Formats: sequence, structure tokens, C-alpha cells
Amino acid sequence: MTDDKPTATPNEDAATGNTSGYRLDLDGLRGIAIALVAVFHVWFGRVSGGVDVFLTLSGYFFVASLLKHVLATQPASVTWGQAVNPWPRLWRLARRLVPALFLVLAVVTVLIVVVMPTTRWGPLGEEVQASALYYQNWHLAFQSQDYAAADSAISPMQHLWSMSMQGQFFVLTLVCALLFGGVLRALSRFVEVLQRPVVVRTVVGVTLAAVTLISFAWAVHRHDINQAFNYYDTVARLWEPLAGGLLAVWMPRRAVPQWLRNLLAVGALALIVSCGWWIAGVEEYPAGWALVPVGATLMLIWIGSPNTAAPAVGPTAASRTLAHPRLVWLGSIAYALYLWHWPLLVFYLAWQYQDDASFAEGTAILAVSVVLAWLTTRFVEAPLRSGKRSGMPRGGRTALVIALIAATVASASTVIVWQRDAANATVDTRNLDPRLYPGGLALLNGVAVPNVPPQPSPDVAGKDWPITWPPSVVGAFTDPPERIRRGEFGDLTATRTIALVGGSHADQWADALDLIGKQHHIKIVTYLRLGCALTTSHVYTWFGQKYPQCNAWSRAVMAQLARDKPDFVFTNSTRPAESGPGDYMPSDYQEIFAQFRDRGQKVIAIRDNPWANGKLKPPDCLATGRKPSVCGVDRARAMAPVDPALAVAGQFPNTTFLDYTNAMCDATYCPAVVGNIVLWHDFHHLTATFVRSLTPVMDRDLGRATGWW
Repeated sequence: MTDDKPTATPNEDAATGNTSGYRLDLDGLRGIAIALVAVFHVWFGRVSGGVDVFLTLSGYFFVASLLKHVLATQPASVTWGQAVNPWPRLWRLARRLVPALFLVLAVVTVLIVVVMPTTRWGPLGEEVQASALYYQNWHLAFQSQDYAAADSAISPMQHLWSMSMQGQFFVLTLVCALLFGGVLRALSRFVEVLQRPVVVRTVVGVTLAAVTLISFAWAVHRHDINQAFNYYDTVARLWEPLAGGLLAVWMPRRAVPQWLRNLLAVGALALIVSCGWWIAGVEEYPAGWALVPVGATLMLIWIGSPNTAAPAVGPTAASRTLAHPRLVWLGSIAYALYLWHWPLLVFYLAWQYQDDASFAEGTAILAVSVVLAWLTTRFVEAPLRSGKRSGMPRGGRTALVIALIAATVASASTVIVWQRDAANATVDTRNLDPRLYPGGLALLNGVAVPNVPPQPSPDVAGKDWPITWPPSVVGAFTDPPERIRRGEFGDLTATRTIALVGGSHADQWADALDLIGKQHHIKIVTYLRLGCALTTSHVYTWFGQKYPQCNAWSRAVMAQLARDKPDFVFTNSTRPAESGPGDYMPSDYQEIFAQFRDRGQKVIAIRDNPWANGKLKPPDCLATGRKPSVCGVDRARAMAPVDPALAVAGQFPNTTFLDYTNAMCDATYCPAVVGNIVLWHDFHHLTATFVRSLTPVMDRDLGRATGWW
């Protein structure tokens, strides 16, 4: 991908001060890395470790360049402004990185309009902005912790997290290096020893080593706490480029026998090529397992250096292989190829409405990506990076800059409109005519369904959450484990109470319970926490991490319910099967129901709704123009033939079991629209509008269960 390495001039070995010549083998290593990234993305859907190779190479070249600058600006003849002025290097970075990125983002913006459903324009617009401003990794990190967005479809800009992380690394390291050089220059007037290169390198090396160790320790620490966030975290990723930087500062000078150099180089290259198969990168990087691609890259850099060879000994066999012209050429377009291959893959899969590319399709995507990468490198990157040396007439460069600026302005304006529309979009379905919008009653009671547009509109269905949202009365993932948030709905003056308890799949019934409570003078008291159905020993997994907070919260809630003594507890009775089709009643649920039974509390338990499993969320699928009959899920895949709770119902005489599957599915399919109402607002939560449509039948069933009317 990116680094700050010139493309046509020799490099200076920062550790020795000796000119080592241009390292074609490292260009070839970049070629191998980008090939691994693209191939693993397109054909295997895995992380290859290639990004970690890029990060290490970037740190090696960039720190070497900065150290060279710091050493060169120590003499008194160099002005203070020359020593600490960051703008020349920032301008160089901008010319190197920004044009190709902005070109790709402009094309991505157009393809979003052409290919993606309108429901995704707002969220994708946020990612265009985050990518352009180099904070996409943080955007994705926080989005991965957002329960409402955790099941969003794959983004065509997801890969740009590494661009953002590297951009942050470049700017942070550049500013720190220049300030450090300036301070050293000022102090050297009083402490002459600070002018010595070996002292400068030692101080820089010790500082980098300390930061590297802290970053690595942070990555390892956070791996078992929040890996989904850790994967994108700049702090956790810093150690990878800094490891390369450390090698640039402290390149070991030791001659190694040629046979051993060959063995080490081949072994390192084999690790880089193979690690994508035996390391689950998304689950393991950037913690300990990232040492494999990073360490192998450091080995190839070092073992291919002249410092490891005895006089008259040539390069290793691996170095000669990596220096092959085709690999070097591939390395020369690595940045542009990284930018292009992922959007092309994601847009193609979205256009075809499929999850994977076949071998032929993947080959075509890779071929187009390579062509676009070469064109981008040849006619965008090179002219704007090299200026007059590019060979492009000045008028051509001016026209290119104007075109890029125009495309950037157009893209930015489009994104602003998307974000404004998404922010202003609202859902107002509380006064729908039940004759036009019967919802679940259409399937449950055979009510006629007139031909009218569905509600809520697919464009805003994602905002159709229960009345408890935004979750001021719903426990958040970041809450202390035993914190209980309570909310009150229905008739707030009533003495009869129903406690709504559990996670978001209990919470989604709040609207219907609120209406019933107001009509029959019942107070609905909520005890809710995101992702936490009542449980005893089973530990839920959210955002890639175990979530034992639910267990502590459940114990606290059960104790609170024993004190509060609501007349009835309303909660879930089933969950989707963890593997395979259908749903089931977890043993933890049965243990919870046994506790309610043993202390004499009455329960109303509702079977969970079907979960959709398509490539797009049902509202997104509908927004593409597809029919509800293909945007839902097969009933046999989502639900067991019979409510699993009925098998144990006899053990719990205090519990009434409800099942509204027949209100959501016909005999074979659960469509995305039922009775002119959109069923889901994401993959698995019911829209509040649909839940309200079931109020009449729930009113009847709760009356029977409670005996109150």
C-alpha cells in the first residue's frame, strides 16, 4: 500500500549511513503482499496478513527517512525553520496519498448511487467522509460497538481503515520526529554530545522501542476485552509500523552465511504467504499472532540487507525472486490496487445479490482492479507526485488537478445531502388505517390486504425502533454489570404491573404493551439491557467478545424482581438455533423460568421472531426494488415446526406461552412485508409498526393470561 519511499532513487541505510542501493526485493515484497490481500479478499474471504506486511514496510521506510532528516538538520548551518517545518513533507505525503484515494472515493460515490439501495446512502456517505478525512478506522471501530449498526452489510470502503491508520501514523510520527529534532538541536548547543549521530540514533531507538512495547502490550491486553474494536484501533496497531521503524534505526550489522541467509529468507517468505491460512487474522490481529507477518517482514528486510552478507556474497535466492520484474511492477501499483480491488468486489456482489464470487468472477474482478490500478498509478499518482519529472505536460497536470477537485467537490456535496436526508428522515406510523395496513392480522386472521405502498418506507424502516429508544431506559453495553435501568410506560398511575424483562428482543414488544397498558390501566415497567436475555450460566458473545456482564445483570434483575413483585413478567422463551435451522429453548431460559415458578411469580413468555439471513437487510433488499417474497427468510430455516417451549410447558404452570409466528410467516416463507407493513427494521428486530399491528391479538391473549379483562 503506502509508504514514504521514493520510487527511483537509492535509499540510505539509516543505521549505518551507508548507501545500500535501491531494494527491488522490497518492492517485490509489496507485490506479494498486495497479491495476497486481493486474492484472499476476492476468493477466500479471509485476512491474509498482507496489510501487516505493508504496515511494517511503511514504518521501516518512513522512520528511516525521518531519521535521515533529523541527522541532517543538526548542524548549526541549518536554520530552525528547515529543521522543524513539517509542510514540505506533509505536502509530499498529500501528493502521494490523496489523489488516488479521492479518485476512488469519487467513483465509489457514483457506484453507491447506481448499485446500493437508498437505505444505505446515508451510512455509506459517513464512510466516504471518514475515509477522505483519514478516520475510517475509528468510524468502523465505534460502529462495531453500536448495537443498532452491528449487523450492517459490508461496506465498499471497509478496507480503507488501514489507509486511515497509516495516515495517522505518518502525521503523528512526522510531527514528533520534527519536534524531537528541533529539541535535540536546541539542547546540543549546551550538550555537545547530542550532536553525535550514534547518540541521536540511540535516543530515537529507545523512544521507539518504548512506544512499540506499550502499543503491543495494549493490543494483547485489548484482544481478550474487545477484539472488534482492537482490530481497528490505531493505538493497538502502532507497534507494527514502529517495529519496522526500529529496524531502520537499529539494523544489526552481522555477516550471516549464505546458506543460512537463504534458509531464513525462504522461511520468512513462506510464513508471509501461508499465514492467512492458519491464522484467523480478524480474530487475532494485531495481538500476538501478528508477530508472524511482522516478524517475517523484518527478517526479509534484514536478511536482504548488505549488512548481513560477507564481501562478494550476492543476494539471497528469496531476494532474487522478490526482485523479479513482474513482482516489482505489481509492487509499484500496490497502493492503487489496494484502493480499487475491494470496492469492485463489494459492488459486484451487491449488484449480483450474492455472497461470494466464483473463480471466474474473482479473476475478472482482479483483472479489472489491476488495469485500474495501473491507469491510476500511471496517469494520476505519478504525474502529481513527480511533477515535471513525470513527463506529463504542465497543462495535463493542471487539468488532472482540476478534474480531481471537481470530483471531490461533487462527491462531498453528494455526501452532505445524503447525511442531511438520513438525519432528517423520520418514522410516523402511529395513526395508520388498520384497514389499509393490517400487518400481522393479515396472515393471522386472514384480513384482506389492499394494494398500497408498505409502511414504514424501507428508506426509514431502520429508524422504527420501540418507544424505549433512544435507549435512555435500556441498559447499554458499557453499563456496569449490575446496573439496572428501569422505565415506566402504559398507565403510570396503575397499581397492576407487568415487567418487561430481557434484551432487545423483549424490548421490541414495548409499543404493543404500552397501548394495552393504557387501555386496561396497567403499568408496564421495563428491566432491559442490550444483548441480555435472562440467563444463568451461558455467556453471550457480542462484537466478537464474551459478554459475562449479562450473567451478573441477570442475577441482579432476578433479585430486583423478587423485591418489586410485579404481577406478571413478560420475557422471551426461545432463541435462534446457534447452528442449523430453527429455534430452540436454551437450558438457561428453563432455569430462569424454574426460579420464577419456585417463588410463585407469574410469567408471560413469547416465542422469538424469525431472523432474516439474506445478503442485505430486508429494508435494504426492498429498497433495491426486490419483492417481499425474496427479501425475507424461509420459515423452515428460521423457525422450528412447533414452538420449542411447548415441550416443557407442563413444567411451568405459572407461565403462559405465546407464539405469533403465524402472524409473520405463511406456511413456507416469512416475507419482508406482511399486511403492507415492513416486518423487520434490520435482520432480526421487528419494526415497532408491525408490533403495534399485533396489539388486538395481544390484547386478547394477555386478557386470558392475566384474567384482568
